[in-house]
Amino acid sequence: MTDDHVLDARGLFCPEPVMLLHNVIRDMEAGQVVQVVATDPSTQRDIPKFCSFLGHELLRQEESEGCYRYWLRKQGTAP
Repeated sequence: MTDDHVLDARGLFCPEPVMLLHNVIRDMEAGQVVQVVATDPSTQRDIPKFCSFLGHELLRQEESEGCYRYWLRKQGTAP
């Protein structure tokens, strides 16, 4: 999977990772993929809800050694 963007939200706590993600997604083109890297466990709840609420596709999520990674595809039609 190719990441078009990477958001490093390590060390940030709710609601900062989702607020930053919202800004990154807004500036992306439809169909692009962003990888989010976070250390806040609340992202396990917040990022899937963010995707569900706004219609973005959560492609994958994983946890390793206290680090949470998410891959999201922006909704809409790619150019």
